[in-house]
Amino acid sequence: MTEPGAWMTKPLKPGRIAAYLGLVVLGFLVGTAGSLVQAAWFPVGLLLALLGVGGLFYGGLRATGTQLGVVAPAAGWIVAVLLLSAGRPEGDGLFAGGVGEIVFLLGGMVIAVICATMARLPQPGSHTGRLGT
Repeated sequence: MTEPGAWMTKPLKPGRIAAYLGLVVLGFLVGTAGSLVQAAWFPVGLLLALLGVGGLFYGGLRATGTQLGVVAPAAGWIVAVLLLSAGRPEGDGLFAGGVGEIVFLLGGMVIAVICATMARLPQPGSHTGRLGT
């Protein structure tokens, strides 16, 4: 099993960089779709949007095996949500400021933190750290 923070000291390969950039783009797309769905079909849309966010963040963790696999899509998600929640000078905005929007914003952030702090499964062939095994 790798040490905590080891992903910061290893050189990034082009494939890994492309995977993280792809996760950022997926996070942006899921954030945009979730913002539209949660407002359109409240409360089912809100649940669907949060399930999509959770699936993306957990999938990023499992696909990369690092917390950066959660941070990358979370960064894209938060950028999309913040851009869509900011009002325009004309007063137009996607979010009306109701309970659903707040639950979507806070729920997505909580899901990102939960996924980033989850225990990772040991890699195949790694030692358990117990004596005599």
